[in-house]
Amino acid sequence: MADEEVLFSVKRGIGRIVLNRPKALNALTLPMVRALDPKLREWAADDAIKAVVISGAGDRAFCAGGDVAAIYRDKKEAQGAIGRDFFREEYVVNRMIFRFPKPWIALLDGITMGGGVGLSVHGPFRIATEKFLFAMPETGIGLFPDVGGGHFLPRLPGQLGMYLALTGNRLKAADALYAGVATHFVHSNRLPALVEALEETLWSGDAIGDVGLVLDEFTGDAGQASLPPQRALIDTHFSADSVEGIVKSLQSAGDEWAAKTAASLARLSPTSMKITFRQIRNGASMSFEDIMTMEYRMAQGCMAGHDFFEGVRAVLIDKDNAPQWQPADLAGVTQEIVDRHFAPVANDLIF
Repeated sequence: MADEEVLFSVKRGIGRIVLNRPKALNALTLPMVRALDPKLREWAADDAIKAVVISGAGDRAFCAGGDVAAIYRDKKEAQGAIGRDFFREEYVVNRMIFRFPKPWIALLDGITMGGGVGLSVHGPFRIATEKFLFAMPETGIGLFPDVGGGHFLPRLPGQLGMYLALTGNRLKAADALYAGVATHFVHSNRLPALVEALEETLWSGDAIGDVGLVLDEFTGDAGQASLPPQRALIDTHFSADSVEGIVKSLQSAGDEWAAKTAASLARLSPTSMKITFRQIRNGASMSFEDIMTMEYRMAQGCMAGHDFFEGVRAVLIDKDNAPQWQPADLAGVTQEIVDRHFAPVANDLIF
């Protein structure tokens, strides 16, 4: 069992999931998604399962994201089957977590990015530790903040969601709590005792309330958040009605924070930023299911384009960190290019 990429166990009504690729920072693969799907369906229907706890093996990461290098290799070596199936099946699992009928408790003891966010943020309990590090860095590899980013990001306070979506900025525990990405802070060394306390819980008719009472006994102080002093700036600049408007607002501000933020955006995929902007704005008023359909179409648009494979090459394969985006600037990303990412596809994911 130790060789399995996902480990499952049950003890005293608690279903345990351990993502088991510690050397790869528990990056999510298609076989892992295919292991999760039937188990989640089984546990959702099993009255003996009172709650589910998901964690990552090792001491560095919960899950650093989807294994996009595998998608890159598949595109080069085969006909892109992983790029077609991975996103579809991953998004189905994301929806199952969003609709899961029992408490979903994610122990975020380390790096939590991309696909790892999709396995955690849609549940009611996201437990950050002092090792927690969050980001949705997809615009830096020619993608967009998927796995339901179109749902949770627009629902963060103010313009934090747009800011995090476009910049890929990283958050530690205190800022994640402030933003609403995490719900609780528990020191890493207390996680085993937390799980034991959950296993010893006498469940009432209010499972969410029961978990909340247990967490109250373990919640600690994450320290001071750094985001609050920046909120007014974020809300001002990232409320513009286009990516170009955001960039112009930042460039004309005349302060160091705005200048650095504008410079960071200039390094990212122009196409990714434009489709991400539309995703976040549209997602604010869409159902979760419609958002996942939209994101699958966007993913297939990225698989058919240039920037995703160039971004993965530059950041993860060759590691020269010098992607050559096409188009190279925001002006070159036409409305037609953006619309192409939102059009229905042959194998559409519709719930």
